[in-house]
Amino acid sequence: MKTPTSFLYAQDVATGVATITLNRPDRLNALTFDVYDELGTTFRALNIESGVRAIVITGAGKAFCSGGDVRDIIGALVERDDRGLLEFTRMTCDLILAIRRCRVPVVAALNGTTAGAGAVMATACDVRIAAASARIAFLFTKVGLSGADMGAAWLLPRIVGRGRAAELLMSGDFISAEEAFRIGLYNRVVADGAALAAATTFAEQLARGPSLALEVTKDAIDREASLDLSSALEAEARIQASLMTQADFREAYAAFVAKRPPKFV
Repeated sequence: MKTPTSFLYAQDVATGVATITLNRPDRLNALTFDVYDELGTTFRALNIESGVRAIVITGAGKAFCSGGDVRDIIGALVERDDRGLLEFTRMTCDLILAIRRCRVPVVAALNGTTAGAGAVMATACDVRIAAASARIAFLFTKVGLSGADMGAAWLLPRIVGRGRAAELLMSGDFISAEEAFRIGLYNRVVADGAALAAATTFAEQLARGPSLALEVTKDAIDREASLDLSSALEAEARIQASLMTQADFREAYAAFVAKRPPKFV
């Protein structure tokens, strides 16, 4: 995979965990056109990177991501024609799709303020571990745009429910990390400065797990959102029957019998 230039990337060969760090701390890690594009490219590349079994995404400094850069993006967008605007909005949506379609678990380490596009990126991740200072807001209506941006209206209700999603997307207001945890948006809240370590530890736990089973689980969470119960049950029956033929299932049984930890492929 080509090494990104608009943010930091590191891969721990021993654990299989890749770490993406948004690295514009002086701008609260606001996104530029290049960062948007390269993030999408990187997640698509990681989807086929055999040595990567889990991904952590975080930010440098005191913010995770404050959204699109007002100077570098918003100012430029007002000069674009309809076609140019649609090209941009599709690119932002492609990033979210790349995160959701990435076969490995993606854990967000929210080290601080998380807003706008940064909030949607965090929501697209499979798990969110946040610092106590990591307040979050879906700011789009504050600038005259729809709260339904980058898939937020699809993602957020599936995590916090329709009513709370409507409140967050329509108001654009910040909520505290404590409130985000209470409504289920954050999986865990830790002390300031501890989010990356906690997220990495969890990512390493997932990386030691059965990668195919985790990939199928992630895919099912999205696919079954549009299925009725009967169809979902049939899909899961077929999935489990298939996984029961795989080496990881047999390894789990062998490890149980031998009273040792499993060593998944």
